[in-house]
Amino acid sequence: QVQLVESGGGLVQAGGSLRLSCAYSGRLFDIFNYGWYRQAPGKERELVAEITSGGGENYADSVKGRRFAISRDRAKNTLYLQMNNLKPEDTAVYYCSVVSYGPTKYWGQGTQVTVSS
Repeated sequence: QVQLVESGGGLVQAGGSLRLSCAYSGRLFDIFNYGWYRQAPGKERELVAEITSGGGENYADSVKGRRFAISRDRAKNTLYLQMNNLKPEDTAVYYCSVVSYGPTKYWGQGTQVTVSS
């Protein structure tokens, strides 16, 4: 089992920045993918960014161009999502997720990000 706890969400004006954190614990040795997803009201959950255990990164088209950046601190067992130049359409509940061999996917409880115009 893996436990995930997100933090760092909040209310920000358009053009502002936030950094989300996700602390993970438990069975960590066979995790091979770490990701951030978001779900806006009335919409399906979508991938925002992901990073593999080898360091490969993938971003949704809507956040490419370094507007968002995913990173991982191995020593702290923490995943981050740096979000810059936020837009109202980025408003959503953001979830972190890890995938371990099986495969098994684990989710955090989510953190709300609200961007005002």
